[in-house]
Amino acid sequence: MLGGTQPHIPPTEHATQVDLIILGGGGHARALIDSLRAGGSTASCVILDPDESLRGKDVLGVPVIGNDSLLPELVDRGARYFIVGLGSTGDSRPRERLFELGLAYKLEPLIVMHPTAVCSQWATVGPGSQLLPSSVVNAGAVVGANVIVNSAAVVEHDCLVGDHVHVSSGAVLASTIRVGRGAHIGAGATVRQCISIGEWAVVGAGAVVVKDVPARTTVVGVPARPI
Repeated sequence: MLGGTQPHIPPTEHATQVDLIILGGGGHARALIDSLRAGGSTASCVILDPDESLRGKDVLGVPVIGNDSLLPELVDRGARYFIVGLGSTGDSRPRERLFELGLAYKLEPLIVMHPTAVCSQWATVGPGSQLLPSSVVNAGAVVGANVIVNSAAVVEHDCLVGDHVHVSSGAVLASTIRVGRGAHIGAGATVRQCISIGEWAVVGAGAVVVKDVPARTTVVGVPARPI
């Protein structure tokens, strides 16, 4: 999909109709619902979350109705789309599992883009990815599936960002960077041009990365070093 193109969600016609399922009801879900509403979405949404304490509550007006066992019923009621409402703080595997769960029920992963996000028409954004307020994805960048480009994060031109990556708030990926599947780029981190970040690696908050980071390695500091 190009530059924020996403499926149209029709307005709700019946109270029992559900258009969009949000998998996870924490703080990240709140940011996604805000982005959807700011963009004018009128989709009928529900949240599924395993936390029993959330049952019967709502997140910005979207009800938490149960856990993942309700997926078959919701699909039968016409639900067509899903988003992963779970964030990540260094481990993207739970987000990956929820993404695969939505696909297993033949739901379509929705791209979420806040209206203040900037996404070049020459960038590619994969299914289910999320561009939050004031984020930037520049020309020639390729963002994989189920990626979070969080508030004010920057993915510069010609970067390749793998599936299930989280580019945290305020992080900057300078040009021509490769970020492997499932990696986590911490808040406020900076990655220099032409660097490779391995699969499932973690770049700590505020780190400045000037050398390649191997897969499944955590780096912190200025300049960033493994721990």
